[in-house]
Amino acid sequence: MTLFSELREGLVIAADSLRANKLRSALTTLGIVIGIVTVTLMGTALAGLNSAFLKSISAIGTDVFFVAPWAWFSDEPWWKMRNRRPILLADAHALIRQTTLARAATIDASRRMTVRYRDLAATGVTVNGTTEGGAEVGGLVLKEGRFLSAAEVDGARPLCVIGADLAANFFPFDSAIGKKIRLENQPLEIIGVLEKRGKFLGLESLDNQVLLPIAKFVSDFGFRPAVNVRIKVRDLKEMDEAREEIRGLLRKIRRLAPGDPDDFAINEQGAFIRTFERMNTVLAGAGLFITSLSLFIGGIGIMNIMFVTVAERTREIGLRKALGARRRTILAQFLIEAALICLLGGLIGLLIAYPITLVMDRFMPAVLSLALVGLALLVSVVTGLVAGFLPAWRAAKMNPVDALRAE
Repeated sequence: MTLFSELREGLVIAADSLRANKLRSALTTLGIVIGIVTVTLMGTALAGLNSAFLKSISAIGTDVFFVAPWAWFSDEPWWKMRNRRPILLADAHALIRQTTLARAATIDASRRMTVRYRDLAATGVTVNGTTEGGAEVGGLVLKEGRFLSAAEVDGARPLCVIGADLAANFFPFDSAIGKKIRLENQPLEIIGVLEKRGKFLGLESLDNQVLLPIAKFVSDFGFRPAVNVRIKVRDLKEMDEAREEIRGLLRKIRRLAPGDPDDFAINEQGAFIRTFERMNTVLAGAGLFITSLSLFIGGIGIMNIMFVTVAERTREIGLRKALGARRRTILAQFLIEAALICLLGGLIGLLIAYPITLVMDRFMPAVLSLALVGLALLVSVVTGLVAGFLPAWRAAKMNPVDALRAE
């Protein structure tokens, strides 16, 4: 008998055994089902977060510095950073004028506001003050209209560019260009609409926003005259040099003494990536521990049931051996049976996990890929092979004479 024939025969016998003991097989798979649901949901969440992070981080740009009073991620006590002086609009203009390594630069300030058009209102809209360089630094693409010009920014003109979601809500059947929206009863004429950008980290919409000249924002809508600066470096090879230039210029502008610490931060994309990688490692480790524990418990259950199965079928094993069945044939038969039970549990687990991922996707990024499905099924089969090995080896080593005498 060939190896293929032995495997096929073992599969048939295993399937017959599962059909003969439906309730026991179903209960045996419970631990595996829990383990596969856990590994699938954890993998789905991590894949979704990774996908959303990579898409979002590309919007920040690898060649852009974010100059602000506070660092995105820092070991410095929060109360020290809280007391830092804000970056004033005059400081920001001076920095942009003096930097020599910038390809483009912009000044930013923002707050949440209610935007109105006639009888319609949108709450929680991000209103951003920016400059003519905001489009290039932020990689913004216009769906229609144009962006703010230098003259309009310097003159604090009552003009704005709006996000795709805002345009779709206020002007579903008409062009937004030339229409006027209101912020705190002050009219702003729409001169441009941005292409749809999606969500940052899959959570915060980048399309529900209004962009207007920074001077207009600070004078009419800002809580305090504090701004941030974004500087796009002309060459990635000059990132370190540009960072030192920005630091030196800002220390001079803010009149810091040589021994004084920086009272500002120069943030960049790498800080996000390093923090996310650390967080991802922790989440993956926690998920691996929980999944391993679930599968270990499920594997113990499979092993115990397989020992019971071997004991119940001792005479059958003896008879097959007396008729010429080899050790590997018996071994393969019970390994296949254990793997089949776990594979069944894996399929049930995936059927349970799939609708849960659809619900998850409404609240957070979640991606159930074919690779993850394949991994879950592979883990199921491997768990079955590992858990069923000792019972299968015990069956394979039985003496046919002793096995036939068994009651």
